[in-house]
Amino acid sequence: MLPLAGIRVVDLTRILSGPYCTMTLGDLGAEVIKIESEAGDDTRHWGPPFVQGESTYYLSVNRNKQSLLLDLKSAEGKQALWDLIESADIVAENFRPGTLSRLGFSWEEIHRRAPRVVLISISGYGLTGPWSAFPGYDLIAQGEGGLMYVTGEPGRPPVKVGFSLADIGTGMWAVIGALAALRVRDLQGTGDHVDVSLLETVVSWQTYHAEASMLAGEIPQPLGSAHPTIAPYQTFAASDGYFNLAVGNDALWLRLCALLDGTGATDRWYRDERYAHNPDRVRQRDTLIERLNAIFVQRTRQEWLEALAAAGIPAGSVNSIAEALQHPQMQARQMVQMIEHPTIGSFPSVRMPITFDAIPVRTPTPPPLLGADTDAVLRSLRTNAAPAVPDGQATQD
Repeated sequence: MLPLAGIRVVDLTRILSGPYCTMTLGDLGAEVIKIESEAGDDTRHWGPPFVQGESTYYLSVNRNKQSLLLDLKSAEGKQALWDLIESADIVAENFRPGTLSRLGFSWEEIHRRAPRVVLISISGYGLTGPWSAFPGYDLIAQGEGGLMYVTGEPGRPPVKVGFSLADIGTGMWAVIGALAALRVRDLQGTGDHVDVSLLETVVSWQTYHAEASMLAGEIPQPLGSAHPTIAPYQTFAASDGYFNLAVGNDALWLRLCALLDGTGATDRWYRDERYAHNPDRVRQRDTLIERLNAIFVQRTRQEWLEALAAAGIPAGSVNSIAEALQHPQMQARQMVQMIEHPTIGSFPSVRMPITFDAIPVRTPTPPPLLGADTDAVLRSLRTNAAPAVPDGQATQD
């Protein structure tokens, strides 16, 4: 039995954070009914790349769902949505705060009419506070949450993480909140309103940076790939590419020193007492890294990775996503699953990164064509289809 078998999710989300949340719930076995306007989820039109007219962006976060076209501004559309909500366990939305209420579906009304339903609201800044009405975007959250301040090379302009980390992370927190609320609902009989935001997600992830700032008054600075409290723990250049080296303690440092001894180095500067302990290496970081770089650039990446692995020192290559997907561990773990799509045929998709021992894995269904399940869902509700025209727009990218 799948963990969420029998759970129905009414999915009012668009773009990335919400769809990632509802896709994960679907991966876990929930029935997910995606409500769309005539134009459909914005990401259906995001590209290139497109494959036979289908956006790869949309395909990446909408498996295991049904698509239902509704006009949420019409009486018929509203009634159909109420019928769905009253049959559901979870309602998920990522409209700008206040939009759902203006459409007639406030939390108070949902809770009155369907007291067991859990409502998930994903927004840029949360549902309360002076910035609650502002739209939310991943880039803005990465900047305002402090992530971009510590990302990038010293002395250079700030950069964001290379994919929408704030959006996806907020979607994950929404799943955690939904599962917690379902647990309490099953114990106490009533649902709750789960409120998660992009900004709070990024701030909560600061962990040791936040404590350093609050307790010690230290404002972390960008260090490129380096770690603020461990050295050497960063990216190095070999003669033909880049690799990461993680010397997380003094015992590993001694192993690295022994490995460097074996390279025939005549100047064993790394054996100097100034580098013997991690706090000293952190203080001497600039000199340490410069001198290690001069050694590592003399051999290929593969030579160093093999030598480091043999010495039991954590290291790994800096891969493109294509290389990561071909990683032998990803192959062995079957991280890529094939899905049959009615338009493009069989296509690969990255599965949910959870492996169970006894719980079966769901056979994924393809991201739905726009409105593909409208008739079937409405028939199941014994209501008539409403004319489909654009409704309110979500604000999370």
